[in-house]
Amino acid sequence: MRKKEKEVTDQTAIEAIIQDAAVCRLGLVDNGEPYIVPMNFGYSNGRLFFHSAKEGRKLDVIRSSSRVCFELESGVEVIGAEKPCGWTTRFSSVIGYGRAYIVEDAEEKKAGLDVIMRHYAGPGDFAYPPVTLEKTAIILVEVESMTAKRSE
Repeated sequence: MRKKEKEVTDQTAIEAIIQDAAVCRLGLVDNGEPYIVPMNFGYSNGRLFFHSAKEGRKLDVIRSSSRVCFELESGVEVIGAEKPCGWTTRFSSVIGYGRAYIVEDAEEKKAGLDVIMRHYAGPGDFAYPPVTLEKTAIILVEVESMTAKRSE
């Protein structure tokens, strides 16, 4: 990281940024071209979970190449100034890399959906109609590495 004073290295602080984020952008490579998808997500124990329809470009790409990049941010605030070069932005962000897999097992799908629901709704027991589980794809990303940055 170029500006070491902005680097966040504490794992608890990094996970707090992830928990505060509303959207995770999943970066894929489709036939040599970058492809980024903003998605709702959940994070638990070094793994990201995303829900999706069972068909579509992102699933096709993951089936052909599991390598992914992801990005999240929280606390974004643009700070204006009188002079153009005085403007700045406050933020916390995480960028990471990993491998994506499509979860097939119904119980694992439910567990992934629970992680996503806890991210947005908080603790609770969640029930999913069997037809919903049947129609839903869950993408699991095993995080291999991530870095974080904070600008205050």
